[in-house]
Amino acid sequence: MNKDVLGKLGEDAAARYLTKLGYIILARRWRERRFEIDLIAKDGDEIVFVEVKTRNGVAYGYPEESITEQKQRHLRNSALYFLESKKLYNRRYRIDVVAVLFLSNTTDVKFHLIRSAVGGVD
Repeated sequence: MNKDVLGKLGEDAAARYLTKLGYIILARRWRERRFEIDLIAKDGDEIVFVEVKTRNGVAYGYPEESITEQKQRHLRNSALYFLESKKLYNRRYRIDVVAVLFLSNTTDVKFHLIRSAVGGVD
């Protein structure tokens, strides 16, 4: 399966999963300038920036293992840029990761939600 198609399927599945958990999806595939965020949601009074990592097997490791320090920095900077551009100063926020693992097909899916996966700002 094409990497872009797999990524979109993973983001769609993650959005449905988070909605079932009570998250309210505010934006999908947000992009501005060099910043990008897969999903932006609300969980209670917090804004949640969600990085979705998708794989269709574990031959190359689990999806969440692919989040490097550089990617974490990019996620923090993207979240801060979003908040600033929307004038959402002093809002509580966190960055979650949803690992989506398609097993034998696109209907057999495992999710791993890591809340506050990416720590504070540099």
